[in-house]
Amino acid sequence: MEQTIDQAEKRTSFNERQRLFLRYFTAILVDLTVLNLFEEYWDLVVIDSFTISLFAAIVLQVLLQLTLVVEHWLASHFVSKQGTKYKVMRFFASWAVVFLSKFVILEALDFAFGDKVAFLGPFHGLVALIVVIIAMVVAEKAIMKLYHALG
Repeated sequence: MEQTIDQAEKRTSFNERQRLFLRYFTAILVDLTVLNLFEEYWDLVVIDSFTISLFAAIVLQVLLQLTLVVEHWLASHFVSKQGTKYKVMRFFASWAVVFLSKFVILEALDFAFGDKVAFLGPFHGLVALIVVIIAMVVAEKAIMKLYHALG
């Protein structure tokens, strides 16, 4: 009986690679769902096919994670400094990275998919992209909150 419990415990515990896989797999599926909902119900998001939206969700997830890496790296540079000046610089540097990354994301999507993925509207689709990304982040956080509540 004890051996059966040990085997069951081994099957339910995850190593770090498995945990990361599930985390990003779930995030990509959430992003895919959000992208397709916006494509279906909002005229400012146009995606040619489900397959393209899947690849776009993967590209978006990778670029958003890279943005976070850059933002955290930059913020860590200012955290070690003392004074209000460095706190203000940290805030503006982080804001600039997060904001400017949206232009990079738009260009990356255009480069990767051309006319098959389009964010339309004000500022050449920047506003639509920001709305979609905010919805993705909120949806990911909600799913993670639900996941932790179940534990």
